[in-house]
Amino acid sequence: MKKIILFIALWAMSILTLFAQNVTFEAIILEAETNEPLIGATILFEETGQGGVADIEGKVSIANIPTGEHEINVSFTGFQTLDIILNISNDNTPFVFSLQEANEALGEVVVRATRSTRTIKNIPTRVEFIGLEELGEKAIMNSANISLVLRESTGIQIQQTSLSSGNSSIRIQGLDGRYTQLLKDGFPLFGGFSGGLSIMQIPPLDLQQFEIIKGSSSTLYGGGAIAGLVNMVSKVPEDEHEFEIMLTQTQALGSTANVFYSERNGKIGYTLYGSGHYQNAYDPDGDDFTNLPETKSFSLNPKLFYYPNNNAQLWIGINGTYDNRLGGDLTKMRDGESAIHQFSERNISTRISTQAVYENQVKENGFLQIKNSVAYFDRDLNATNLSFSGKQWNSFTEANYSFGNNKSDWIIGANIYSDDFEEKDSTNPRNQSNVTIGAFGNNTTDFSDKLVLESGFRTDYSPDWGVFALPRVSLLWKATDKFSSRIGGGLGYKIPDIFTEEASQLNFQNVLPIDKENINAERSYGLNFDINYKGTIADKLTFSVNQLFYLTSIDNALLLNSLPDGNFQFENANGNVLSKGMETNVKFTYQDFKWFLNYAFINATLNYLPNNPQKPLTAKHNAGMVLMYENEKWRVGYEAYYTGKQFLSDGTSTDDFVIMGLLIQKHFDWGSPFINFENFTDRRQARFSSEVSPPHENPIFNEIYAPTDGFIFSAGVVLKPFGNHHHEHH
Repeated sequence: MKKIILFIALWAMSILTLFAQNVTFEAIILEAETNEPLIGATILFEETGQGGVADIEGKVSIANIPTGEHEINVSFTGFQTLDIILNISNDNTPFVFSLQEANEALGEVVVRATRSTRTIKNIPTRVEFIGLEELGEKAIMNSANISLVLRESTGIQIQQTSLSSGNSSIRIQGLDGRYTQLLKDGFPLFGGFSGGLSIMQIPPLDLQQFEIIKGSSSTLYGGGAIAGLVNMVSKVPEDEHEFEIMLTQTQALGSTANVFYSERNGKIGYTLYGSGHYQNAYDPDGDDFTNLPETKSFSLNPKLFYYPNNNAQLWIGINGTYDNRLGGDLTKMRDGESAIHQFSERNISTRISTQAVYENQVKENGFLQIKNSVAYFDRDLNATNLSFSGKQWNSFTEANYSFGNNKSDWIIGANIYSDDFEEKDSTNPRNQSNVTIGAFGNNTTDFSDKLVLESGFRTDYSPDWGVFALPRVSLLWKATDKFSSRIGGGLGYKIPDIFTEEASQLNFQNVLPIDKENINAERSYGLNFDINYKGTIADKLTFSVNQLFYLTSIDNALLLNSLPDGNFQFENANGNVLSKGMETNVKFTYQDFKWFLNYAFINATLNYLPNNPQKPLTAKHNAGMVLMYENEKWRVGYEAYYTGKQFLSDGTSTDDFVIMGLLIQKHFDWGSPFINFENFTDRRQARFSSEVSPPHENPIFNEIYAPTDGFIFSAGVVLKPFGNHHHEHH
């Protein structure tokens, strides 16, 4: 009997072996939208742990897979993961999987700054995109404002203009901050009198993405975008509510709290964002002058969304910010004024702005948008023996209509922008008021699957400055799935005002108003060309390369020249400012590791001066690298940035330097604690040269070319009171 049972068992096993033999599993992983292969995508058999990585054709081959039912996981960074059950048989036909990109993925994001409804990879205009995950990473490093997000982008410099107030401006490719247009949700809310305070007063936690366009971009939104534009896009309410609290503390006695909440119920949605920041006066150099001013700032930004039907939405928002900064002589700040300790500088500013947007899909391919914003900015600057106070009103109203078909997209529209500044408490106020009316049209056409052309034209009219005709054109060539190239160019302009970096460094003391009879608007043209390549090494390591070449020329550049009587007068330069160079960006990805490398060559020359000198405080050579390890449980990042030598206004050469940072974060369902070591080698200007020159009672503040605060250690936590529903990835 035992022999019979043994025989039956062996027979059954042989039958099972016959029907459950091992086979080689083959599959192809494609991108759903384009059917392009997803190089580096992975397939994992949950039960056996066997897996494979897609090669350059998207193919995956895994040997020794038993036939029968298997639970598998198909995934790729930035795409929606596919968890399915497959019945594996002897059939040699490869399985085909199509992955949809996640909402926050680079390729699926609609870039709003270009006024197009296309995804970023199908837009001829070169756009640099910073997504939700990277914004979260930078918010951990600096939760008070967005300066770090921009500072660590290739070819962008955050130039500190004041040691006492911490004012900083954004320079794209070496050009002054006034040539960059800052937008939030497509609204020009910043600039003018707020100047270097703008980027210091924008907290990052409610932002969903950054879109950066470099080069003359005035065709898109009007004057001011000679160097480029930065559009910050806010989060919107989703069906699943979001509640996030970020608390941060630094060893320099800086404390920051950010709270964001959003929810949508049927036709009503809302977001609520609040931020508070306190910084104690900080002097790491021990020279009795603040390197970080004492700062108290608060920001509140509620928004209400209404969705009357599936084709329309209306949202309104209001933003309020209060900022109080006190810097200068520490002894005076703590103990009061004396014969030696006399200098201090206080900036108190208030910003209130409203936004309203109505959008309606009036027919299948027709989309109407009407929007308006009103912004009020009030600032009081008081320093020893000087004061400068004023209030600025800005309004922006636009209506546009977009339409098209599968091959061609159009958008046409018109807007009106007003800017009114009134100086307070002055016998000779430097008031200024400008109104600009503009009309524009933009077209994007697919001539083939490989060739896309974008062209646009804007005409702006300002009663005091004349008519500005602003064409632009960009061409995208998608040679293969792995290689593409863009070339483009356009014209730009900037209406003069007194709020330049040079005037700000003087605290506007003895700066004469703009003479509209003898000053012309600044004008520019810009060209750029870039190539992109992506590939894989050994079927596991993926990489991408972007190489950019650019040129921007500015005519009638606004200069501030000294007069014999001690005043300063604005004039147009007799010659151009020329910025030309290149940027290189390389990214490697291997499983949970990512390695970013960048280099920028910036040759910005002042061609209105003899021998065309390099623009002061502009390093020709800049490089950086970031190494990230990130999975569902951990985020660890190391970064290093090199800044080459610069020249001061007197021609003196500065030292080059390297700053390094380290971030460690652990993810839990309830939130993510973190620690960050920013500039842990403590590179700061005082190690190379003095920031302040005597006499102590009437100090001379030298030009700033390196970090002034040095090493900053911070620790904090991102709390998710309702649990963590997902972790985004690059």
